[in-house]
Amino acid sequence: MFFIDTIGTEGLGNRSYLAGGAGTAVVVDPPRDIDRVLAAAAAREVRITHVVETHVHNDYVTGGLELARITGASYLVPAAARVAFARTPVADGDVVDVDEGVVLRAMATPGHTPHHTSYVLEDGGSVVAVFTGGSLLIGSVGRPDLVEPRLTERLARAQHASAHRLAAELPDETPVLPTHGFGSFCSSSQSEGGATTIGKEKAGNDALVKDVDSFVTALLAGLEDVPAYYAHMGPVNTAGPAPIDLTAPPRADAADIAERLASGEWVVDLRNRIAFSEGHVAGSFNFEADGKIATYLAWMIPWGKPVTLLAESPDQLAAAQRELARVGIDRPAAAATGGVHDWLPAGVTPRSFPRATFADLAARAPGPDVLLDVRRDSERATGWIEGSVHIPVHQLHRRLAEVPAGTVWVHCAGGMRAGIAASLLDAAGRDVVAVDDSFDAATDAGLPLTAGTGS
Repeated sequence: MFFIDTIGTEGLGNRSYLAGGAGTAVVVDPPRDIDRVLAAAAAREVRITHVVETHVHNDYVTGGLELARITGASYLVPAAARVAFARTPVADGDVVDVDEGVVLRAMATPGHTPHHTSYVLEDGGSVVAVFTGGSLLIGSVGRPDLVEPRLTERLARAQHASAHRLAAELPDETPVLPTHGFGSFCSSSQSEGGATTIGKEKAGNDALVKDVDSFVTALLAGLEDVPAYYAHMGPVNTAGPAPIDLTAPPRADAADIAERLASGEWVVDLRNRIAFSEGHVAGSFNFEADGKIATYLAWMIPWGKPVTLLAESPDQLAAAQRELARVGIDRPAAAATGGVHDWLPAGVTPRSFPRATFADLAARAPGPDVLLDVRRDSERATGWIEGSVHIPVHQLHRRLAEVPAGTVWVHCAGGMRAGIAASLLDAAGRDVVAVDDSFDAATDAGLPLTAGTGS
């Protein structure tokens, strides 16, 4: 009898899988922090005999090479992927025995990458699931523009063909188990739901209901900016990642924090945006530990720049360090725990800025000097507040000079990104008000909106 366990990495919007039988198992697209995979295998009392990759990942550092080394498992990587380490090459149609009666069959599904491979899990000769990686996702497909701009349209057409191959060769009731698509920027679009089947995708996935030309046109038109750190993930995974190091970073005191700020290092406060706005170290940036810290910090920080983390507790610090290691920010230069008064020299007053709602904004007369919208382009396209300036949050640190003079009221769709943006502006010496509210409330507040064209 087979089993499948899902190992989610929520902050990155990805899933890995442990699947097998009574005694042995395979791991699909493992995360870098492989201790979670080893714990899942121990709970099942199974031995990991195979580790497989659907593709060379662009959005996170894989733990596959290290997991295979530690467990002695065979490391299966698509044969066409050019990598610098020894692995077992996998080609279309290859079959791997996982456990008694449980086998894994490779199916070439190019599109997300040229070498992308899905894996069909069979038990007793019957198809029981398909691990689709970045090919067929829930209501979508993996984006085709992460490898090489000149290949994007060709890969988009390959995505359409691969989706149709999966739909044609697998039973409708087959569970589809993708790696991406749960908030990952590797997905070409975001969709709702956490489970699907081949039959459900046949009924509603654009790749399966549109002709290839219509599908490609819509897919390419809907692609958004790629997180900047993606450019570093592929090369790291191709070369073979180093083992993860989660040992505690050096501890920083108030004087050390001040010196690091003065030297231009990024000092990142992990507390929630309310606590940060009420009092923080001047010059520090706010990336909430409970938000998408790995995505947004790795997207915005100059690659390789040292970062010092400020956390409320050792647990918060350790969790953030783990998340950042998943995307290649391996070692914080230093860290401190406690509260803002622990991080400031004696007698120094914390810096603060106000928070507001859209109702507060609507009640302000006259209006703010500057209203800054830091949502993504696709969000802005659905409608915006009249007179607002638009700079997506991931571009703001490079475009601060474009923000008009005056007090800046900054908003996003829910508050988290506005908090990041407010901290960047505050660190630059600007007077700022963080609008910590749902964008839906802008209409209820009576603010004048410009209707968008949709996305």
